[in-house]
Amino acid sequence: QVQLVESGGGLVQPGGSLRLSCAASGSIFSIYAMGWYRQAPGQQRELVARITSGGSTNYADSVKGRFTISRDNARNTVDLQMSSLKPEDTAVYYCYADVSTVRGGVPFAYWGQGTQVTVSS
Repeated sequence: QVQLVESGGGLVQPGGSLRLSCAASGSIFSIYAMGWYRQAPGQQRELVARITSGGSTNYADSVKGRFTISRDNARNTVDLQMSSLKPEDTAVYYCYADVSTVRGGVPFAYWGQGTQVTVSS
């Protein structure tokens, strides 16, 4: 069993900043990648950013230059620093991790419960 818990969401004015954090715990042997998806009401889920254990990153075009993803492999955590926030960034943000729970095991995607980010004046 693997558990991912997000924190840091909330209400912020346009142009403001928030930092989301996600901590993975449980039966973890190795985490190959971690990242963030988001889903607004009535919209499909979209990938915001991801980072591999080796440090490679990928961002959605809509957040490039504004969001930064980082991770601490030793603590099994991933953060998303969000700056210059826009109303269209409003969504539930979900942390995910590709995790192997045993040595040599196939990695599977695990998901956090989601944290609400609302950007509004």
